[in-house]
Amino acid sequence: MGNDTRYELLRRISNADDGVCVCDLEAAVGVSQSAVSQALSRLYTAGLVTRRKEGSWRYYEPTETTAALLETLDDLRGSHE
Repeated sequence: MGNDTRYELLRRISNADDGVCVCDLEAAVGVSQSAVSQALSRLYTAGLVTRRKEGSWRYYEPTETTAALLETLDDLRGSHE
């Protein structure tokens, strides 16, 4: 989680009510679709997000581990949202 893009994506996914579409994440973090997809793939592989496909879109949701990790990262970064 040393990457700011992955951290920001995870934070936004965690704050969403019912999953977040890749298209929404791309616009929110201001990086390319390719960079978002790579970061999400790493988060998925790490077990920090789940994904589901609806039509041609993929939606991401946090896993149970995500809240604890974000709390720890916020403590280390000195920020709380």
